[in-house]
Formats: sequence, structure tokens, C-alpha cells
Amino acid sequence: AEYMGILIKIIPADLFIIYLPTPLYVMSHSAFNQQWQNAQDTLNDLLVEETPSDKVKPEKDKAIAFQTVATLYVKYIQILRKLEECYDQIVHPQKRILLRHLVEGATGRVLELKSELVGLEFHEAHFLDILEDMKLTPSDLEMPVPKYYVHERTKVLKEREKMLSSILSRIGAGDEKQKDGEPKMSLNEAILMVQMHERARQGRLRAKFMRDIRKQEEKESLAAARGVPTLDPEVAAIKVQKTWKGYAARKRVRREREEEMMFIHMLPPPRPPVKNTQLYQATKNAAGRRVTQETHDQDYQNAKISVKEKLREVEGPDMKETLQNSIREWFLEVRDATGKFPEYPDEDDG
Repeated sequence: AEYMGILIKIIPADLFIIYLPTPLYVMSHSAFNQQWQNAQDTLNDLLVEETPSDKVKPEKDKAIAFQTVATLYVKYIQILRKLEECYDQIVHPQKRILLRHLVEGATGRVLELKSELVGLEFHEAHFLDILEDMKLTPSDLEMPVPKYYVHERTKVLKEREKMLSSILSRIGAGDEKQKDGEPKMSLNEAILMVQMHERARQGRLRAKFMRDIRKQEEKESLAAARGVPTLDPEVAAIKVQKTWKGYAARKRVRREREEEMMFIHMLPPPRPPVKNTQLYQATKNAAGRRVTQETHDQDYQNAKISVKEKLREVEGPDMKETLQNSIREWFLEVRDATGKFPEYPDEDDG
């Protein structure tokens, strides 16, 4: 496959020619290095499995082929999750260059396997056995969206948000100022209105609750009158698939709707974690690492320029003199062999 070649490609050694200071987050950095190592070991095992030395006959049994491809798909998603998290949190710029290649290669391989699964015409419910064997949950099957898609486009997103705010301000949206002459509501009237709506809401909930209880009792009485129903296994499997796919689709649509509403400022952003908690410290450390990434990346780019200039200053004159001597000797050798100097090539010919 195309992305298999990316994953086994040898990264040039000149990516690691510049030394940068050790990051401030030593413990977390060591943990992410270990996570990267674990993902790399699993990836190497998969590459050996997918590129056998002996030729293997194609599998004709559709169920066995699906089981093989689905297992690879789940394993590559787990590898992609680990590599993407390492790329997001490791601050060494040269390591991040290598991780970027691995993340893109693993993403491409996941998409290739997904295309093969679509060709086999199986559904999501068939992953349940694989997830159970690998001790995973359905959420582990979700394709992760790399965080650098957002972090590397921060300026573009801010400009888009600024443009959206200017459009909303021009059309008068969000203007909460009260017009002149509009009667104001007293505090008591506001309290009475809130109480009235709250009582109405509680009444509707109570009525819905009682209606659901009556429906449940009617269903139980009808089921008791009919006896224990018998259901065909295939019909039962279809119902389970339908229920699971509906739940997964509703969950995805609800999440996308919330993200869209937060983007257009119709919903407040999620609350930041409470201070002095582990979640708050983890979020703070993650944000700090991203700032350190930018600083180290800028240092790396400056170091590459300075090293190149230093090489040009130190080694440039010697290289120039060596080339001039080589050209001079070639001219003399041609003159001695032919009796005349060769024609000097044009600049376009080199």
C-alpha cells in the first residue's frame, strides 16, 4: 500500500543534527517517549505481519477476510491515537517532524483499511467481538481528529471568528439594549413569571412521567397475556444493530450540533476545569507544552539557518578552492590530450 511505504521509510539522519535543551516537563516527556516506543513496537509487529517474506494466497472466505482487516483497522486506530497524542505533547522539534510523518502514514493506512472494510460490506456491529477480545470499548473505535488541525490554524480561526463577530454586529444580532419607551419589569413581576413557568414545566414533566408509567403497564399486561414471545436470531441481531447504529448516530449528531452552536456563539464554551485538581493541572501542562513547542520550533529554525551560514563561512572557501583546482586540472588534462583548451560551457549548461 502507498502509506505502508511511508511507515517503513527511513528518516534522514540530518533531522537530529541540532541539540536543544531538555524540556521542563521531564516526567511527562519520559512518559510520552515510552508511549511512542510502545506504539512503534506495535507498528513494527504489524508491518512484519502485513509484509510477509513468502507469498500468501488471497483469502476467499469473506468472513475470515473481514476479521483480519477489522483487527488491523482497530490496531491501527490505537496506534494512531498514541502517536497523535505524542505529537501533540512532545516538545522536541526534530522528534515532532518524525512523529508527523508517522501520524500521517498511520492515518492513511487507517483510511485504506476502512475502504477495504466498506468493500466487504459489513457493518459496525461486527466489531463488537474484536473489541471484546482486545478489551476495548466502542469509543476506542472513533477516528481521532489530530489536534494540530486546529492548533496550526489558530490565526485563520481567529480571523474567521473576528469576521463573524463583525457581521453579527452589523446586522444588530446580540444587541441586548432595551429600546426607549419599552416598559420595564419589576422584580416581583419577574419572580412571579419565573415561578409560573417553572410550575408549568414541572407539571408537564409530571404528566409525561405518568403517561410513560401507564404505557409501560399496558405493555406489561399485553405481554403477560400473550406469553413469552419467540424471536428469530437474525431479526434480533438486526434490532440490536439498528439500536446501536441509531444511538451512535444520535450521539455524533448531538456532539456536532453542540460544536456548531459554540462556534457561532449560541452556546457558551465548556467550563474550564476547577483549579487545584488533577484535570486542571493536566490541562495547564498540555497548554504549557504547546507554548514550549512553538519556542523550540523557532529555535530549531533559527539554528538551521545559523548552522548553514556557519558552514558556508568555515567550509565555503575550502570547498570553492577545491572545485577551482578540479576544474583547472581538467582544463590542463584536456589541453595536453587534444592540444587545445576545451570550450567553456555556458551558465545554462552548468
